[in-house]
Amino acid sequence: MERNAITSGSPLLRPLPLALVGLALFLLPFLLLGSHSYLIIHDNLDTEIGSPYLLNKFHAVFDYRPTTVIHSIMNGLPRNALRSGLNPTVWLFGLLPPWAAYLVNQALVRLLGLLGMRALLRARWLPEPRQRGLAAGLALAWATLPIYSIYGLTVLGQPALLLAVLRLREGRARGWDWLLVAAFPVWTFFVFVGPFIGAALGGLVLYDFWQGRRASAARVALATGLLMTMYVVVEWPLFNSLLVAQQFVSHRTEHDLLQQVQLGMGAGLRQTLNFLVLGQYHSSQFFRGAVGLAVLAALAGAPGGWRVAARKLAPWLLGILGVSVFCGFVLQGVALVQHQLPLLHAFNLTRLGFLLPLACFGVLALSLRLLPAGRRGAAVGLVGLQLLIGLLMNTEWTSNLRELAGHPKKGQPNYAQYVAKPLFDNIKQYLAQRTGLPPSGYRVGCLGFAPAVAQLNDFYTLDSNQNNYPLAYKHRFRPLIANELAKDAALRNYFDAWGNRCFFFSHELGRDFLVPAVPVRTVQDWALDAAAFRRLGGRFILSAARLANPARSGLRPVADFSNPSAYWRIYVYEVAQATK
Repeated sequence: MERNAITSGSPLLRPLPLALVGLALFLLPFLLLGSHSYLIIHDNLDTEIGSPYLLNKFHAVFDYRPTTVIHSIMNGLPRNALRSGLNPTVWLFGLLPPWAAYLVNQALVRLLGLLGMRALLRARWLPEPRQRGLAAGLALAWATLPIYSIYGLTVLGQPALLLAVLRLREGRARGWDWLLVAAFPVWTFFVFVGPFIGAALGGLVLYDFWQGRRASAARVALATGLLMTMYVVVEWPLFNSLLVAQQFVSHRTEHDLLQQVQLGMGAGLRQTLNFLVLGQYHSSQFFRGAVGLAVLAALAGAPGGWRVAARKLAPWLLGILGVSVFCGFVLQGVALVQHQLPLLHAFNLTRLGFLLPLACFGVLALSLRLLPAGRRGAAVGLVGLQLLIGLLMNTEWTSNLRELAGHPKKGQPNYAQYVAKPLFDNIKQYLAQRTGLPPSGYRVGCLGFAPAVAQLNDFYTLDSNQNNYPLAYKHRFRPLIANELAKDAALRNYFDAWGNRCFFFSHELGRDFLVPAVPVRTVQDWALDAAAFRRLGGRFILSAARLANPARSGLRPVADFSNPSAYWRIYVYEVAQATK
């Protein structure tokens, strides 16, 4: 009676408002730190954040003409190699500075994720009045998972889509459900989840048809058609360049999985275990310990005995196991037929793992539902454990707590330190005085740090990290670094068999793209082909490491720059005129 009075009294003490307060507290460190927030660097700050910024800078958000290029990337990267202009994340980067756009995007994605998961739980998995608190807590745990928020609702939006499809299937759909299905592709990435959600819905259509539920099958088929049609509309640059009017041959056609993937049963089992226990980091990597404990608790305590629990959980567990095995071994199979089926280069089939986080939360929620009312304490503890696991494995959040405490993690710069705008403004001003040219009047290469840093500071770089760019450019770029690749078989394979990071490599630095100002790193023997660099339009090398013998690369030192607020010390070298 007392508990009912509390939950039905002040609105702020009800489960959903409490979950929203919890999410606000989660986001508070980002708000307090602002541009000094730590943002995930790998495949995020060093790659994805530059794309929406540059699309807005060059007024190319909705410019899908084949002739449109982003001039500051790779001597003119085709606009259609970048993300869709219909994505709300891109719009935010047109309204706000990159760091602010990123944080607002993250807040919106996590808020919508919380509301979508809470709606699914209350409607399907935890519908009883006594389970309102568990649903709110589990929704908060979902919303605070370690995700790549730059990918929008690709992961966190799945519960809302699932609920809408289930309502459509049962004939109880409202206009909002159809709208949600149509809107899902707008803020998600087709290459990550589109083919797999489409395949799953197609399987549901066939199952309903086989069961004689033809009306249900027709409604799900219609929803699937709407979803895929909207993906074509939203991702038209991708579909057009791949399937209709091929604007360029992608560098991905030369991906050689036989050189990238470890073969054999042992390697496949290790990958399977990784997907099963942790998941893949792009799709949310978190330890599945709370899920496993919840399953054990349900088997041990479910009314009716363990067989009842096993019967209800088995399809979910077998599905998770099957997806994990598929993701663990599929690349080995694709590697063997990659030349016969070249279209497979366009899609990484291990991205089926993007569906695993929702499946794991489904198992967790259903396990909690199977627990008797007297085990409420255990259920609350399991939800709390899942929340704690997600928070502790969320490197952005934990790193920002360390920032606030004055003990930042070594080697993990925050946004302001990483982008280092005052430092690069000084470099731009100096080079403008030296050359009489704006950054668009010359091209630079970056050594020891990601070219995205220079791009975010409005430099025009010959190098970049791109998921899709013209193969012809990769072939023109390779001679610049051929001498360094010849010294290191691992780097040579990294570029030739993959090549998303079209970088100025040094065999001495390897794949270290976070060379700090202190201690000073010195590269003793860097063998850039300066003549090829000049022919491609290059003039300056911006290096986070000092070159001991720049003349070896046909370079001469210009100046070096430092700033106490920057993570980097940048050494500027110019190609000698003799290399013309």
